[in-house]
Amino acid sequence: MEIRGPLELPAQREDVELTTADGLTLVGELAIPQDTPPVATLVTLHPLPTAGGFMDSHIIRKAAARLPALADLAVLRFNTRGTTSPRGTSDGAFDGGAAEQFDVAAAMDFVHARALPRPWLLGWSFGTELALKYGRDHDIAGVILLSPPLHRATESEVAAWADSEVPLVVLVPELDDYLRPDEARERFASIPHAQLIAVEGGKHLWVGETQTRRVLTEIVAAVNPSALPLATHWPPTD
Repeated sequence: MEIRGPLELPAQREDVELTTADGLTLVGELAIPQDTPPVATLVTLHPLPTAGGFMDSHIIRKAAARLPALADLAVLRFNTRGTTSPRGTSDGAFDGGAAEQFDVAAAMDFVHARALPRPWLLGWSFGTELALKYGRDHDIAGVILLSPPLHRATESEVAAWADSEVPLVVLVPELDDYLRPDEARERFASIPHAQLIAVEGGKHLWVGETQTRRVLTEIVAAVNPSALPLATHWPPTD
C-alpha cells in the first residue's frame, strides 16, 4: 500500500511520562524500530499549543508513524505543559516558552535514562523557539527547525549557536506566514554553519502529502542519510 496520510507503519510504541524539575508530569509516546536498535533519536517539540499545536500535530505524528520503520529512528513526542491530545493532558499551564525549558530538559533526561542514541531536537514553529533557546544546554547530536517564526528566540540566543559544533538544519517554507527564506537567511546569518533549506511552494503548516514527504526526507537526510530514498509503499519494494 502507498504510504500516505495517517498510515502507521510497524514499530514498538510505548506511552511514556516525563517528569520535570518543577514537579510536573508530561504525557508522551516513544516509538522505536520494531526489530532493530535505533541509529538516532528525534526529540520532537510541537507547535504553539494556544494555536492548536500538540504531540499529534501532523508532521510530528507522521514522523513517529513512519520513521522508525523507514529510517531506523526512535521518535519521542510529548505534550508540553498544559497541552492536551488524545494521549492525555500534561500537568501545568502554558508559559509562553519560559518554564517550557523544564519540559525540554525532562525530555532529554528521559532520552539519557533510556540510553537512546544520538538525540536530535526536531522543533516545529513554537517548538523551534524552544530548541533555539534551550537546546545548547543539552548533549545533542543536532537540531532541525521546521518553519521557525523567530518570535521568542532573541537575536543573541540565535547567534549563540555560532559557537556550537552540532549541525543546525533550518527548513523555511517559501510561502511561510511568519518568516520567509530571504529574511531567514539574514536572521540566521549569525550561525555560519546553519544549513538553510528554502522549500519551494512550502507553507507554515506543511499541509499535503507532497510537503510531508519533503519534510520527512530532509529530516532523514540530516539524521540518517543512508536510509534515503524513503520508501513510498509498504512493504518496501526493491
